[in-house]
Amino acid sequence: MLTAPYGTWPSPVDAPLAAAHDGQPEWVEFVGDEVWWTEPRPAEGGRRALVRRTAHGTQESVLPAPWNVRNRVVEYGGRPWTGAMDDGRPLIVFTHFADQRLYRYEPGGEPRPLTPLSPVGAGLRWADPHLDPARGEVWCVLEEFTGNAPGDVRRVLAAVPLDGSAAEDRSAVRELTDGRHRFVTGPRVSPDGRRAAWLAWDHPRMPWEGTELRVGEIGVDGIPHTVHTVAGGPGEAIAQAEWSADGSLLYTSDRSGWWNLYRDGTPLCPREEEFAGPLWKPGLRWFAPLDNGLIAVVHGRGSTVLGILDTESGEVVDAAGPWTEFAPTLAAHGSRVVAVGAGPRTAHEVVELDTVTGRARPVGARHRDVVDPAYYPTPRTRTFTGPGGREVHAHIHPPHHPDRTAPDGETPPYVIWAHGGPTSRAPLVLDLSVAYFTSRGIGVAEVNYGGSTGYGRAYRERLRGQWGVVDVEDCAAVARALAEEGTADPARLAIRGGSAGGWTTAASLATTDVYACGTIAYPVLDLTTWGPGETHDFESRYLESLIGPPAEVPARYAERSPLTHADRLTVPFLLLQGLDDVICPPAQCERLLARIRGRGVPHAYLTFAGEGHGFRRAETMVRALEAEMSLYAQVFGLDAPGVPRLELHP
Repeated sequence: MLTAPYGTWPSPVDAPLAAAHDGQPEWVEFVGDEVWWTEPRPAEGGRRALVRRTAHGTQESVLPAPWNVRNRVVEYGGRPWTGAMDDGRPLIVFTHFADQRLYRYEPGGEPRPLTPLSPVGAGLRWADPHLDPARGEVWCVLEEFTGNAPGDVRRVLAAVPLDGSAAEDRSAVRELTDGRHRFVTGPRVSPDGRRAAWLAWDHPRMPWEGTELRVGEIGVDGIPHTVHTVAGGPGEAIAQAEWSADGSLLYTSDRSGWWNLYRDGTPLCPREEEFAGPLWKPGLRWFAPLDNGLIAVVHGRGSTVLGILDTESGEVVDAAGPWTEFAPTLAAHGSRVVAVGAGPRTAHEVVELDTVTGRARPVGARHRDVVDPAYYPTPRTRTFTGPGGREVHAHIHPPHHPDRTAPDGETPPYVIWAHGGPTSRAPLVLDLSVAYFTSRGIGVAEVNYGGSTGYGRAYRERLRGQWGVVDVEDCAAVARALAEEGTADPARLAIRGGSAGGWTTAASLATTDVYACGTIAYPVLDLTTWGPGETHDFESRYLESLIGPPAEVPARYAERSPLTHADRLTVPFLLLQGLDDVICPPAQCERLLARIRGRGVPHAYLTFAGEGHGFRRAETMVRALEAEMSLYAQVFGLDAPGVPRLELHP
């Protein structure tokens, strides 16, 4: 072992390598006996490719660039494709990101548009599709803009003909619901074809606060009638609904304080753990019923695993393997289940479970160690004590290098990572962006602060009315605890985050003295403007739960905003922003920069054309990661060989 100061260790985990392996497979589904999914292509402009695993076991990309299987429904996008066998051949329907149209595709042919373009506002968008070849239609969510403002939008369930007759004719699309609800998920049709079920909710609620499970009888006209609510409400969040093979209605509800699974209103496996999560995108799936009555479930408390639930005994048998986290996407076919799993030393890969043999194996996007795994960190999940004795969950990734050690008595710098959402959670999985820092001698602490999911409704509601308080306090509690126990250098602590994590980062830098610097990516900074008119419709009323109703607590919106406290921002920071971001637009950053101009605060502002909310292009991610490392090197007094110097301006 060679001795060198923390933060100066040489590492093969460079920014291009981390960028090339950013993202994960999503939206798995069976098409006949084949497994299909989407996966990222950072080197191809950040597009999402559609991939299939053939019956021969080979993996191939189905559509060449520039086809991009992704949509913009609620701006975060929903399930963008579906498929079925039609006369022995795969029939695929997908959304293309560039024009947001639905396309029909059969391998060997060219994609054909099924929906028209719209001259109004942000256009017509489609998500969470379900094929009905017997009717010759695909049923899905239609998001239709009626004007140019973000709130000029309506959402309904719609049926699009598969023959292409609606490609130039909006009137050929059948609307299946009346638009009384602001938000809907795609319909699930019962096995006998007589009933449809979907989720709906309205402003100001977010889907993890309260949704309704709607069911209707499908008439001879192909439209649901006698539609009524069978579960859910303002204080109960239904996250997913599906029909079992015998026609029973299955759904996840948090009525007990935890998202548990129910069949026709009866709990199947009541536990203090989660069998679902926040519905950020229409079409997320945490469970999938099998034909034999068993149910594949993604469940857990904190981390999530893949299991098989016996509905008669209520027992769950979990799949064996290196995967300790499973994403909310899975599908079932016969006795087979396919999901996306990862672990601390395994990146996300497509996993197939044979429920007869119990064998689980990777079948797609298989993990490959692109560097010696000796450079990966060895993380630990810990629970810290926050203000008032409350629990704060975090993943700690200590610095690690196979042949470097620090001088005796030196404690390492640490970066606190605040996840986005804020109703979300940092999973404990292999992330080369984390290894980029830890292999150089900088520790990372991912904090699942109060408001995070995975720990029950009470834990995530700690943030209700307390955004900018609880998240800031919990991150600071972890940072201070690491410093007090001698794990981290108290003089070399940083914080970083994107989106809601960018908010927490900015608020932490402006209202605490814990951190020496920070990296703020595509953030919310000014609550007085971030809402109807400046952000997208989906989150435009989110602040009513995170901060409070503006009519009741108007002063709180200014008091909490980092923009208001810009005069207290004195430490160096890096600001990263996509210029095409409609969720947290560049105007938020520009207001902060105007407030600190001339005050001598060292900072850098990097903007990226063609990037929206979250970075997808390899060149963007490389620039952002190297700039972040350079910031820490300059502030912490580190020699970071091979990292371009970031110019900090007062």
